[in-house]
Amino acid sequence: MSDLGSEELEEEGENDLGEYEGERNEAGERHGRGKARLPNGDTYEGKYEHGKRHGQGTYKFKNGARYVGEYVKNKKHGQGTFIYPDGSRYEGEWADDLRHGHGVYYYVNNDTYSGEWFAHQRHGQGTYLYAETGSQYVGAWVNGQQEGAAELVHLNHRYQGKFLNKNPVGPGKYVFDIGCEQHGEYRLTDVERGEEEEEEETQATVVPKWKAIEITELTLWTPTLPEKRPPEDGAGQGEALGAEAGAELAEEAQALADLSEGELDPTRPGEEEGDASREDRAEPHEDTLEQGNVSFEEEEGRQPETLD
Repeated sequence: MSDLGSEELEEEGENDLGEYEGERNEAGERHGRGKARLPNGDTYEGKYEHGKRHGQGTYKFKNGARYVGEYVKNKKHGQGTFIYPDGSRYEGEWADDLRHGHGVYYYVNNDTYSGEWFAHQRHGQGTYLYAETGSQYVGAWVNGQQEGAAELVHLNHRYQGKFLNKNPVGPGKYVFDIGCEQHGEYRLTDVERGEEEEEEETQATVVPKWKAIEITELTLWTPTLPEKRPPEDGAGQGEALGAEAGAELAEEAQALADLSEGELDPTRPGEEEGDASREDRAEPHEDTLEQGNVSFEEEEGRQPETLD
């Protein structure tokens, strides 16, 4: 795949063959504000400098995609919005025609990613929201993948830990809204492929499996207060209430412990496998679109990781 966008590929012919209306400098170069129609049917309206798109402008592709934002010497650079043919869009920073810096991507399935980008990929700290389940992955990304410390937030609980290749690995914990935490670790296990693929070379799929270790109360920070002696006649009542609350928490914690062996899986807060496949289909479309092809790409939508 070429790294050149379709827009850049056609730029060579813009000055010689494309139609242009607008300002020029003394050398006859396009300079100032103008409108151009490229030989392939794309159009550009905006600022020029010495014959190149430079400054604020709007580029419309004949396939329906468009970019509205800043240019530097014919390349998207600075703040800009790119709307793709499928309706997905990116709003944020660009560098040398690539998504780079901070930006928000709105996917066609209503998922969103808000965070850092590097060379067209999610890289750094970012938040991915799964529209179908309402779950969120908040944490580190490396080359487009969920990797590093992160937190996976669900409706009534969250998982905090580390991820590698989109899978949770090592020590972590589930924090439940009912007031307790389940500590444990994810161990990677190999699962062999099915019988229908026996003729092929034997391959193993790595699957993370949760192993619970203990359940504790929530780890909360509380300020140190001066000690006060409670009234003598109320001491017995307070102790009784504390005992009741402790018993209830123990019962709920035990119920959660029964779910531990693999049932609490942070990688599937809902239809995450579906989200991932949609992203895989959609993200390529963006990159190839700017390369002159109109295939679609979506970003991978699995969730994992730990709290920063």
